[in-house]
Parts: sequence; C-alpha cells; structure tokens
Amino acid sequence: METIAIVVAAGRGSRAGEGLPKQYRRLAGRTVLARTLEAFADHPGVTRILCAIHPDDRELYDASVRELASSSRTKLLEPVYGGATRQISVHRAVAGLAGAGEAVCLVHDAARPFVKPSLIDRAIEAGRRYGAALPGLPVTDTVKRIEQSGAVAETLDRTPLRSVQTPQAFHLASLLEAHARASAEGRDAFTDDGQLMEWAGATVHLFDGDGGNVKLTNPPDFEEAERRLAGRGENMITRVGTGFDVHTFTEGDHIWLGGLKIPHSKGVLAHSDGDVVLHALTDALLGTIACGDIGTHFPPSDPQWKGASSDLFLEHAAKEVRERGGKIDHLDVTVLCERPRIGAHRDAMRERIAAIVGIPVENVSIKATTTEKMGFTGREEGLAAQAAASVRMPERP
Repeated sequence: METIAIVVAAGRGSRAGEGLPKQYRRLAGRTVLARTLEAFADHPGVTRILCAIHPDDRELYDASVRELASSSRTKLLEPVYGGATRQISVHRAVAGLAGAGEAVCLVHDAARPFVKPSLIDRAIEAGRRYGAALPGLPVTDTVKRIEQSGAVAETLDRTPLRSVQTPQAFHLASLLEAHARASAEGRDAFTDDGQLMEWAGATVHLFDGDGGNVKLTNPPDFEEAERRLAGRGENMITRVGTGFDVHTFTEGDHIWLGGLKIPHSKGVLAHSDGDVVLHALTDALLGTIACGDIGTHFPPSDPQWKGASSDLFLEHAAKEVRERGGKIDHLDVTVLCERPRIGAHRDAMRERIAAIVGIPVENVSIKATTTEKMGFTGREEGLAAQAAASVRMPERP
C-alpha cells in the first residue's frame, strides 16, 4: 500500500496580513510551501505528492518547486486547482487520485512547514491500521463554554479533549467516497477531513501529534517561525557576483545607460538596446546564483530580443535570485568611457536600477572613470561597464 500526500495550498491566508498568500511567504529565505513539500518529498515512506493550489498561484507554486532539490521534485504530481473552500480543494485532489489503487492518503496543511519525519511515520502507520486517523494533542488550557452574551456557561472537562493537527491519514478509497457523498448532498461546511469522515460514519482514531507542528496563521506566527529557524542554524550566507559588458560605438544620436536614454553624438552597436550598465548588472546577479549569463537566458541569435529594453534582462535576473530565496543587498557599477559624462545622470540611473530590481536606491552605486585616453574606450571607439552584486542566500545543508 503506497502513501500519497495531499498538500492543501489553495487558501488566501487573509489572517496572516497583507501580501502574498501565507504558503508563499518566505521563512529564512525559502517559501513556506517549499519547506512543507520538502518534508514529504524527503520522507522515504511517501511515494507521491499532490498539491492543491489556487488557480491564480501557478507561477508562485512553480517558483516554490524550483527551490527543491531535483531529487525531491520527482515525487511531485501535476498540481490540481482547488476551490472556494478547503473541502472542495481536498475533494478535487482526492478525485485526481481516483485511479491510484489501494493507498494511504495523508492530507496536510501547506502552512505547517515544521512537520517532522517521526510524525509522518505515525500518520502512515495509523492510516494503514485504522483507515481514518488524526494527530492530536492534549488540551492544556482550561476550556470554557460561553453563552451568546459572553458569560461563562460551564467549564469543560479537558481530560478527553484533543486539539487536532495534520497530516490526517485515510484509506484513499474511503476518503474519496466520503467527499463524493458530501458533495452530492450539498454538505460543504466540514472544517477538516476527520470531521467529514465522522459524518460519513467512519470510526476515526487519534494518534500522538507534535507540539512543534504549528500552523502559521497570524503575523506573530511568522515572527516566531523565523526565530525558530535561526535557532536551529538556518542562516543566510552572502554571495558575490561580477559582470562585465562592452559595446562598440556606431552612428546614432543617443545611448542607453543605466536604464536611461542619454543624448550622445554616437549610438552603440548591439542586438538589444546595448545598455552596458544593465547588462553588466544582469550578469553579476546571475553570477550570485551560478545561473549562466545574459546570453544563456537571452540569446542574441533569438530575434525576439532585437532592440529589446535591457530592463527586461535585469528584472529577470533579480527574479531568478528571489525565486531561489535570495535577498539582493547591494549593486555597484563602474562605467568606463571618455564620453558621455555620467555625473549629471548618476542619481537618475540609481533610481531607475533600484526600481527595476526592487531595492532601496541607497543600495545602488554608480561610478565612472576614463582610461586616460588609452585603449578602445580612450580612443572613444566604445564604452564598457563592470558590476558587482552581493546577495544573501539560504544556507543549504
């Protein structure tokens, strides 16, 4: 009997505050979803993983998957698109596994990235043994039942009470049957699959949960998660990349430099707009993640890049860094040319580059120098730029 994990990641996570859905927010440089998927992908007892995502989140999902090691991605099935409720999302995922045969299905919240291998072990064992089982924790706080007015009606005996987590484990066929029946009868208010299976008449068992298997819901949860990861040594390391670009002058009345169109007595010979500053910065950023160079991503032989704005190249490189969990700290460029003079345009270039990359303008430096009339730049046959980029990346074990 194989074990298939369903990771529910179709929610909006509105209680987590403004910004991306919580499953795509970053913890120590990596998305919550990537951490959750990795926990199941690295577990030897899990054979396949199916993620239910929101239809608008495919690019965010793909970016999270790229954070995983190649070996971890092999277990991932094509994701399914979830619905307006958790119940609908799980139903669509389970229905997508209808031909899987006899299997244990683990249903897990994407926003629980700290699930441990030992908890997954217990879930698989309990799912195989009972057919419907949930991880639970004893309730340690005193529990009151209140009336509508807010007055306490009674104090409940907490001894038999448990708070329930995920992954919840079920025989796949039984779970699919229960979801199909609930859908047919218009029952759509179940908050988890354990409740659904109870309604369907199954005997649901509990096994030991894990107090560290927290669900990230509110902003303070993310703050605590960051502290927790830092405490176990998941830190960021600094990487530095460099870039260099050169273009020959030709006939024209302007050049593009640092994202700006600057009047000049000459133009540059180039396939794109020939912006040496943005080209050098693009290569510097790609260098920090060892991801080829500008020609790898935008081949000059491809006609679609003829005359293209170099803004696109730099924006792409910055996106590649961020999709790997990186944070861009600083960009530094030196322009080498006799003319045009750069000083009058320096601040505008810095602002433009900062806007393209999405970092504060104070984190962008532009300098210029001549080569004292020596070489091709000294003879005003062309111009060049060299760049350096520093980023912080998640430290991999």
